[in-house]
Amino acid sequence: MPQPLLFGVVALLGLAVGSFLNVVIYRVPRGESLVRPGSHCPQCGAAVRNRHNVPLFGWLLLGGRCADCRASISIRYPLVEAGTAALFVAVAARFGFSWVLPAYLYLAAVAVALALIDLDVKRLPDAIVLPSYAVAAVLLVPAALLGDGLAPILRGLAAAALLWAFYRLLAHFGGMGFGDVKLAPLLGFYLGWLGWGPVAVGAFAAFLLGGLVGAVLMATRLAGRKSRIPFGPYMLAGAFLAVFAAAPIADWYLSLFAPTA
Repeated sequence: MPQPLLFGVVALLGLAVGSFLNVVIYRVPRGESLVRPGSHCPQCGAAVRNRHNVPLFGWLLLGGRCADCRASISIRYPLVEAGTAALFVAVAARFGFSWVLPAYLYLAAVAVALALIDLDVKRLPDAIVLPSYAVAAVLLVPAALLGDGLAPILRGLAAAALLWAFYRLLAHFGGMGFGDVKLAPLLGFYLGWLGWGPVAVGAFAAFLLGGLVGAVLMATRLAGRKSRIPFGPYMLAGAFLAVFAAAPIADWYLSLFAPTA
């Protein structure tokens, strides 16, 4: 498939998936059905008209307000849709039209949902994390068999076990939540499928990003030493940093120890 066509299809898919993720982000933490009722205003309960339910453009058409009660609609809705589309295009640019593309597009969608839910309620729902293991197996195992054989799968399983053990140890000493422990092997599997470099970069980047943001929050007094800061978004951000840039990051790091002429 030509690259411009691939990007266009993936961008439209990302907008549609982002629209659905808005429903997931709002309803899953509340234990509500994703199917019924249909899209509606959380203030007045009025159903969203079909023409207003078009991703991104519906919010712009309404001017960010409910068509019935005129209550404000958060700008996060179109940002999630546009952000998901942009992330999908980036993933497509990374993997091209390949067997592994659906697997990493799924991970991108899950990452958007989990990051925002964790920021909202400081929880990574099992309803999203646990089924993702099955989806990863369904999408990546055939991709491996059609490509490099079992090696990526075995490496992914080893990385998943390694990250689970590491995060479980941190949780034992109170340094990590069990939602993070459940998410870690999933990210390990995806990163391990790519190689050990992405595993190392993704794991390190999570703590680096989390530490930097935590330091800024404490410096600006938006958080204190005892504040509970969700770590899931940094795990996911670190994982995608590794997906996109593990090789140059690893090369730069190793160059720090290389002898200079």
